[in-house]
Amino acid sequence: MDKKSLTAVARQQLKIAGSATSGRSSQTIYGGHSRSLRQTVVGLAAGQSLAEHDNAGEATLLVLNGTLQVVSGSDTWKGSAGDLIVVPRARHSVEALEDVAFLLTVAK
Repeated sequence: MDKKSLTAVARQQLKIAGSATSGRSSQTIYGGHSRSLRQTVVGLAAGQSLAEHDNAGEATLLVLNGTLQVVSGSDTWKGSAGDLIVVPRARHSVEALEDVAFLLTVAK
């Protein structure tokens, strides 16, 4: 069995994102591209985004801290700490309304 502190990983990713020129950072904590399940903690500095992209499979975002919004076409979902957002199976983007860390879970 393996155990990770999402709080500690989120704090680390936000620190890295805050000093990165891209304003973002991520760490896969379970699985990977060669597995059917992947879980990644993503940190985004306020005002930064993940540009519009396609969904690689079923996915959810669990907001660990901060506030974000997911945008798909004319639909927008706002999330804050503790919110679970089911990622639409359509092109979408993620925008940090303030410094935010979230757990992205993708199942292909």
